[in-house]
Amino acid sequence: MNTFGYKMSAPRSINMDTADLSVAHRILDLEPTFRLCISCGGCTSTCTAGNFTEFNIREINLLLRRGQLDTLEKALENCMFCGKCYLACPHGVNTRNVILLMKEQLQEWKQSKTTTL
Repeated sequence: MNTFGYKMSAPRSINMDTADLSVAHRILDLEPTFRLCISCGGCTSTCTAGNFTEFNIREINLLLRRGQLDTLEKALENCMFCGKCYLACPHGVNTRNVILLMKEQLQEWKQSKTTTL
């Protein structure tokens, strides 16, 4: 019966009890306007990098808040730091600074991860 019709997909659930949310908490402390983000998509719709690459600010926000830091680092590579996202945000979230803080905090997280191993 294994060859009939459907195949089982790998589970995509995230265990939030074991997720590393330390980077997200540090960014929220360093950039308080990030708490105002409601993931409306205004930043993503104006993103120049998003028009030419797979870069998506809403997805980056979700990855950070879920603690998926390994995936987040790869997703941040395409940001051009043009600032259009900051200008388009209806809530005044300093998205440019948030992305810069994400890069900095991920580097610190990687360094602390290698020193503890």
